Amino acid sequence: MNNYQLQEILTKHKKWLLGEDGGERADLTEAVLRGADLRRAVLRGADLRRADLRGAGLTGADLRRAVLSRAVLRRAK
Repeated sequence: MNNYQLQEILTKHKKWLLGEDGGERADLTEAVLRGADLRRAVLRGADLRRADLRGAGLTGADLRRAVLSRAVLRRAK
């Protein structure tokens, strides 16, 4: 997944959280996000099952109620 696609998903997810038109829950199931910069990202309630987040920057990310089952978080910060 490239950065543009990821930003599009995060934008729609934020709209979904706010109940705005055009919003949709982030489905990042099995996404390869190795080394992604997700610092301060709003991922509350997102689906990250089996996502590869190795080495991703997650400092300050909002992961409340996110589904992280079987996600790979090695060396994630």
